[in-house]
Order: sequence, then structure tokens, then C-alpha cells
Amino acid sequence: MPSAESPCSNPLPTPALPASPAGPEWPAGFKLTIVIPVYNEQQTVAEILRRVRAVPIPKEIIVVDDCSTDGTRAALEPLADWPELRVIHKPQNAGKGAALRTGFAAATGDVVVVQDADLEYDPNDLPCLLGPILRGEADVVYGSRYLHAQPQDPSFLHRLGNQILTWASNLFTGLRLTDMETCYKMIPRPLLQSLDIQQNRFGFEPEVTAKLARRGARIKELPIRYESRGYEEGKKIGWRDGVNAFYCIVRYRWRD
Repeated sequence: MPSAESPCSNPLPTPALPASPAGPEWPAGFKLTIVIPVYNEQQTVAEILRRVRAVPIPKEIIVVDDCSTDGTRAALEPLADWPELRVIHKPQNAGKGAALRTGFAAATGDVVVVQDADLEYDPNDLPCLLGPILRGEADVVYGSRYLHAQPQDPSFLHRLGNQILTWASNLFTGLRLTDMETCYKMIPRPLLQSLDIQQNRFGFEPEVTAKLARRGARIKELPIRYESRGYEEGKKIGWRDGVNAFYCIVRYRWRD
């Protein structure tokens, strides 16, 4: 069962940064793979990459450009000399889940996490999320937007939709998550690459949760910071994705 208890908990709406392990405290040879699926994020992609790069974790960063039609590729070009960065350009747009499969297949780190490119999630939370895995307290860690005393998402409709989907997922998986739809799912690479991920769009979230539950993975939740953006700012998930999420919750409870 996942646990809401967290050494990084803070009741304030914008909690202080958690302490990050210094370089010598990481296991010898450890590396975190951060997979960033990108589609038409020219306004934010360079900034999120700078924020990710600044986090003091040994890392590789894999950007999967899902055939963006804006200036995303041009925004990535000045960063091409970063040694920890690899950019994969897909020839056709196939969706977030398909982009993640590409990134996961290319990952070489010990642990893998997804980072959205839209600045909603703060990569300074990543060191804290790694802790339970490195200490052997959990197999997988989810970063929850709903473990704070005050909601991190100001949109009532977003929160309600997430609560319904999380409740349905818990009903079928037996888990006790508060945020099944979170982007921050930190998973050891061997476990992640053993999963046959099939969903091409946002169905990845309920699919991977169901498959981890069927594997008996110990999932722990920790609170994270979150700054939601609206559809006018480029948010891409819609009601059809919500319907598909219910389908995924039911389907992947029993079979791949």
C-alpha cells in the first residue's frame, strides 16, 4: 500500500525546497533518467531543461519531440552540446504515451522519471522522491499534488476529475493513492522496461499504475509542488482522455 507519510511534507502552499543529497551521497555509479515528452512547447522547453539540469542528481535527460509543429526544435538546438542531454525527434506525432515508450527504451539510468515540459511540475522535488527507493522503503514513488494541507491545483474541475479517476483506479487495483494521474512516477528502469506499455496518449497513467499493482510493487506517495496551467496556455488533455482512462483502469486490471 502507498504511504502518504513524508519527510518532505510541508503544509504551506509553496513548501520550502527539500534538502538534496550531495554528490558523494548518491550510490556509486548511480544515474537518474529523466524522460521529457515534448509537443509544441517552444515557450517552456528550454526553461524546463535548465531547471532539470540544475537539480543536483547524476542524470541523463532524454527529450522526445513528438513531431512538434511550432518552434520547439529550434528552441532545443542551442542546448545540443549538453553532455547529459539526448534529443530524439519522432517523424510522426503519436501521442504522449508513444513518446514515453521511445524515451523509456533509450533510458540507461538506474531509475526513470517523467518530466512534463510545461513548467507545472518542479524538478527540485526529484531528489526527495528518490529517497524511498534508494533506502529500500519502496519500489516506486509517486509525487502527489493532493497531500498538502492546501490544494496545489486551483481548478475544481481538474481536482474533481482526478479524484474520480484515482478513486476508480484504487477500486480496481487495491491501492490507496491520492494522485494516480501524477506526472511524477519514479520507477526503477528494469521494472519499467519490463512493462509492456501500449497506450499512445494519456492512458499511460492508469495503465502503468494497474500494471505496477499487478506486479505487487510497493508504491509510496510524497507531496510535490504544482502550478497548473489552463487550456488557453496549451493544456492538451481533454474529456476523451478521461473516458479512455476509465477504459484503461478496467482493462489493465486483468490483462495486458
